[in-house]
Formats: sequence, structure tokens, C-alpha cells
Amino acid sequence: MSTTTQAAAKFMVNPGTVIEGNGQSAAFELGGLAGKRILIIVRIDQIVEQESLQVSVWGSPDGQAWGDKALFSYSQKFYRGATPASLDLAQRPEIKLLQARWDTNRWGRGYPRPYFQIAIEVEELPL
Repeated sequence: MSTTTQAAAKFMVNPGTVIEGNGQSAAFELGGLAGKRILIIVRIDQIVEQESLQVSVWGSPDGQAWGDKALFSYSQKFYRGATPASLDLAQRPEIKLLQARWDTNRWGRGYPRPYFQIAIEVEELPL
């Protein structure tokens, strides 16, 4: 990642965040990104075998009403790596906040709970 990209990146979920079950992030204020095209990158830095993670992104105008369906859902992830997705908020100018929600699954032997170390990054996409 370039220095310019790093400086422009904001995090919905901070790097090094440990997830051991289903959950959600705090509300992420879009600020100047509201109504624009954005790139959302899910980074899985650590994972144990025999588990999965599914992340969805939700939008809200006020932090209270999140709607009944996600703006976007990633496919299930089973391995480390970065997965980018673009989201065009131009058609949804009322959305001022985003929230990531995740579902985890663990099967097999060993560590009894899911374990992931992740980050979710948000950047503006150029036109």
C-alpha cells in the first residue's frame, strides 16, 4: 500500500481487532465520504483452520435506523487476505453512517471459539 493510500484510509474496524464470535462494529461516520463511491477492504490478518467469517455492511442516516437488509455482503471467508469491494453511495445520499456486522462459524477440533484478527478499511474511490 502506498503512503498516499495509507494517509487517505480510515478504519471502520481498527487493525488488530480480535473477533471471537458474532458481532458488529461501532457506527462509522462517513463525513466527506457520504454520497460518494467508496472502497471497503476486509483484511483478515490471523485465522485458525476450520472456521469462517461473513461480513456485511449496513447504512443509516442517523445511527438508529439501519434498515432490514445490508448495503453489501461479502462472501464467506476461510483464509487470511484482503478482499476489496466498491460501494456507490451516490444513490443513497441520506446514508451518513456505516456499520460492519459479522457472523462467525467454527467446526472441528482444537480451539473451541472462532478466532480472527481483522481490519475493515474505508477509502474514497476516485471518479
